[in-house]
Amino acid sequence: MKIGFIGDSLTEGRPGISFFQILKERYPTATFVNLGKPGETVKSLHLRLTKTKLATDYDLVFLWIGVNDVYSKLLSVQAQPVVNDHEEFKKVYEKILDMIISSSKKVIAISPSIVGENLQNSSNKETKELAAIIESISKMKGIDYVNLQTAFEEHLVNMNSSDYISTNPLRVMLDVFFYKKPSKIDELSKKRGLHLTLDGIHLNSTGAKIVADVYATSIDQLCLQKN
Repeated sequence: MKIGFIGDSLTEGRPGISFFQILKERYPTATFVNLGKPGETVKSLHLRLTKTKLATDYDLVFLWIGVNDVYSKLLSVQAQPVVNDHEEFKKVYEKILDMIISSSKKVIAISPSIVGENLQNSSNKETKELAAIIESISKMKGIDYVNLQTAFEEHLVNMNSSDYISTNPLRVMLDVFFYKKPSKIDELSKKRGLHLTLDGIHLNSTGAKIVADVYATSIDQLCLQKN
């Protein structure tokens, strides 16, 4: 079974804890391909897939993209191009899905992640709007959609998280280089008053396990269908 994971730094697994590595350990006989790229937005992903064609032998592909289309607005420097509005987001996302659908037997669209653990902030209100767009497109294309935000919300509902969001790209890079051990990552996360993330975006051990569990549900379903 060959499974592709398309997305941004959350998929790549740096900074923070990699849910991808957790899944690789859970499914040692499966072939996992990590196609995550730091800073990726829908526009930059579309350009990447246009330049570098996907293989066509995937049994399953997860598409997890969109958080940087919101998060990048908070950064002092934008590394990748972003869409002008939600209508353009919809059009570009549809193009990406069409590319992926032709390369895999099954495609699952994942909602954007959270931008900060304060679920009521303006950024998370926008990620919900993008999630609704992705859900609508998924229904139109006839593919599965998973609302990952729901899993995060269920965990955070009774938590008192800080408003911390790392908005300095240099700070994010320093976290990549100096915080590699899970214990150190979780320690910094706790120091910042966070429960699921290292910096409001990237995953700590708890957040990575939640994401891995959500993905595993879909992988298990596929395994059952194959058997």
